[in-house]
Amino acid sequence: MSLIAFDLESCRNRDQPARQATPAATAAGTAWPAPPGASAPAALTPSANAGAEAADAVAAQAVAAKAAYENFPVALRLLPRRYREHLMADYVFARTADDIGDQAPAAERLRLLAELKADVGRLYATIGEPGPAPAGGAEGPTLPAVRGLARTVTECAIPSQPFVDLIRANQQDQVVTRYRTFDDLADYCRLSANPVGRIVLHVFGCFSAARAEQSDLICTGLQLAEHWQDVAEDLRAGRIYLPLEDLAVHGELMAFEVGRARSLIDAGAPLVGTLRGAARAAVAGYVAGGRAALAAIAAADHDVLAATPRPGRLRTAAELVTAFTRGR
Repeated sequence: MSLIAFDLESCRNRDQPARQATPAATAAGTAWPAPPGASAPAALTPSANAGAEAADAVAAQAVAAKAAYENFPVALRLLPRRYREHLMADYVFARTADDIGDQAPAAERLRLLAELKADVGRLYATIGEPGPAPAGGAEGPTLPAVRGLARTVTECAIPSQPFVDLIRANQQDQVVTRYRTFDDLADYCRLSANPVGRIVLHVFGCFSAARAEQSDLICTGLQLAEHWQDVAEDLRAGRIYLPLEDLAVHGELMAFEVGRARSLIDAGAPLVGTLRGAARAAVAGYVAGGRAALAAIAAADHDVLAATPRPGRLRTAAELVTAFTRGR
């Protein structure tokens, strides 16, 4: 559920999926292969006590750079600095969890995800808020991606559950590679995508149960859009997110799935109209990113095997302006 810098003047076309950017080391400091040209340090290598803040900043920058490859604007430059910083801290955590689930050695992923969850528990124990049971051996969080959340979760009063759910989604990815029905896939999106929108609402201080329901629709649609873009990549990784029941009955499968994702985003888009200022701009950006991604798939005649359809910058910018001004 990503956020570095994006505005109407500097948005650029991206043709590399974010999930292809691989961190260089695991939480325990054991290296795993990085792609050619990758030299950035991992976000999970615990820093030494001396210079921990500087090391955390470098680690966070390595992960934050991946925000440029997301479908949606992670942290608009027009937002006040405090919001951009909170959104980036949340993005670094979510991206780190995804990188473990996708890029770490397969035999290590569940252990590393468990370590990440335990560190979230240590963070919430430190600030005196309810969270997952912390593991022993450390008084506070040890992983940069979790340490970087401390100010954000405190100032924005974000509960631990959304962060735990993002980890659970990646744990599920290690044991579930097929989804029989759309309802099964939607349940997965409740863990993998919807928590991101709820975190964003907390960041802007505008969380409510009604807004969370609309945000969930947008985020599920965004997650589906990414899955439909990445059908070929996911297949190479041994995963199929297309519901098996849909594969069996739909001749124009991708057109059907794109329409379903668009309907979800459109159903949640009135959330934009309930917001003002920075929150309205941020959420309009997420709606715009999903719509532009789905438009790119349609423009490719729904062929997601030949190449990964990516939205153009002008289409994304236009969708953002439209969503912001119309409030949906």
